[in-house]
Amino acid sequence: MSRPTNESPRPYDPVDLSSRAFWAGTDTERETAFAELRAKRPVSWHRPLEDLLFTDPNDTGFWAIVRHADLVEATKRHEDLISGEGILMESLPPELLEAGQSIIAMDPPRHSKLRRLISKAFTPKQMKRIEDRIRANARMIVDDLAPKGEADFVAECAALMPMHNICDMMGIPYADRQKVAHEAAMPTGVSDPDVVGEGDPVQRLFEAAGYLHDMAKRLAAQRRDEPGDDLITALAVSEVDGARLTDDEIGAFFVLLCIAGNDTTRQSTSHAMKALTDHPAQRAWLMADFDGRITGAVEEFVRWATPIMTFRRTAARDIEFGGQTIRSGEKVILFYSSANRDETVFDRPNEFDLSRDPNPHVGFGGNGIHHCLGNQLARTQLRVLFDELLHRLPDIQAGEPDLLNANFIHGIKRMPCTFTPQR
Repeated sequence: MSRPTNESPRPYDPVDLSSRAFWAGTDTERETAFAELRAKRPVSWHRPLEDLLFTDPNDTGFWAIVRHADLVEATKRHEDLISGEGILMESLPPELLEAGQSIIAMDPPRHSKLRRLISKAFTPKQMKRIEDRIRANARMIVDDLAPKGEADFVAECAALMPMHNICDMMGIPYADRQKVAHEAAMPTGVSDPDVVGEGDPVQRLFEAAGYLHDMAKRLAAQRRDEPGDDLITALAVSEVDGARLTDDEIGAFFVLLCIAGNDTTRQSTSHAMKALTDHPAQRAWLMADFDGRITGAVEEFVRWATPIMTFRRTAARDIEFGGQTIRSGEKVILFYSSANRDETVFDRPNEFDLSRDPNPHVGFGGNGIHHCLGNQLARTQLRVLFDELLHRLPDIQAGEPDLLNANFIHGIKRMPCTFTPQR
């Protein structure tokens, strides 16, 4: 599609959302900037992101959408604001877009066809089928955690829950699970040396995508010969209008599910554990009627964590939005972390309130065509894991988190926890 030409340059907003320092700051510091923009300049123009991995000579900046109502509107205007150019703030090479973002970076009609195929793996029947496995995995994780008395909550609890559940859904052998989870962490942690190591970040991105694609293709070939009761089988044999997913399409969705399915639940779990530690009155309120209150509490876990902080769209044509003229080809960034703190939508938005009702958060993407297919899976995992954790380790406390410096995932890399050992 056509790219912006900067025919008549416009000034960049004085609030800096582009620097590495901004994203290395605290949630409170970022929220101060977002609050100013929500109040005064809800659709604003910003300079290109700092420290890009891939040079884009046509990158002139991006529009920031920070209010809840505007973000929801943007998710519904999929013909004006398209996803096929990528969903990250940074522009990726086409081969990485195709290999790693699947339907989340597609537009109709291709998006519509593939989503219908893929959605067959996320029916209520499928979710009910795996609920017993989710409970079993939660018990296994807490069984292993309980005797220790202290642990890295992320590595030994929050990361394990989605890893085992996603791998169970897809039929990934136990021997491959840690490697799959490690490679799946690469795309969202590529800016962090702790994740990438000493290797070249770009090379590691391609290596991770290649490994996950090869895994998916191998599993799909096996399931066509010997169908199982798993998601890979559903993807490999399902048809819509006589069409099946290709191996490349299965591979791309496999990558997306490994990344999104692991990262979002892991981060929601970690941020929720820290919030329950920091707000003991909220924790006590929840435990007074856990079964009756956990469903609503999970919505606040997700709002509070907002595990995906940003999504990009690209203007398909010149449009008017929020009183601004957005030119064809310009980036538009949806700031979910700001929308979930919008004071015009949420009463006391900077307070952790498990009784919040209503709670129209946009933690699962808003209400457009890209609303998260796995939202019920994520909710179930959070509900079940905290049931096990808070009842079996009633005094578990989180320490200070080591945060991921990134503009996409609201990440906690490590976080100590302590509790009375249970034998």
